Amino acid sequence: MAIIEIENMEFYAYHGCYREEQVVGNQFQVSILLEADTEVAQNSDNLNDTVNYQVVYNLIKAEMQQKSKLLEHVAERIVSAIHENFKEVKRIWVKVSKLNPPLGGKIEKVSVSVERTF
Repeated sequence: MAIIEIENMEFYAYHGCYREEQVVGNQFQVSILLEADTEVAQNSDNLNDTVNYQVVYNLIKAEMQQKSKLLEHVAERIVSAIHENFKEVKRIWVKVSKLNPPLGGKIEKVSVSVERTF
C-alpha cells in the first residue's frame, strides 16, 4: 500500500451558513490523503496503473464549486466523488479549511477532517 497526498490546494468558494458567505465567498484549502495499492505502477511507471492526481484535483475542484453551508458536507462530497472514481483507493482522509472565517476575531482558519476506509 502507498500513501498519496495532495496538500493545501487553494480554492475561492462560497461555502458558509451566513448569506453573506454564500454571496461574497472566501478562500479555502483542501488537503487529501489516499491509501491505495500502487505496486503495479511502482513497477510499470505507467499513469494508467495508479491514481491520477490531476483527476483527483479536478474532482475536488468540482465539489468546491458547489455551494454548501457546512464544511462537513463539502468534505463528505469530496470523499464520495473520489471513491466513486477510484475503487482501488482503500482509505481517504480529507481536510477542508476555511481561511479567515467570519467569527468575530482574528482566526487563521477553521477545518473539518473526514476519514473513511473501504
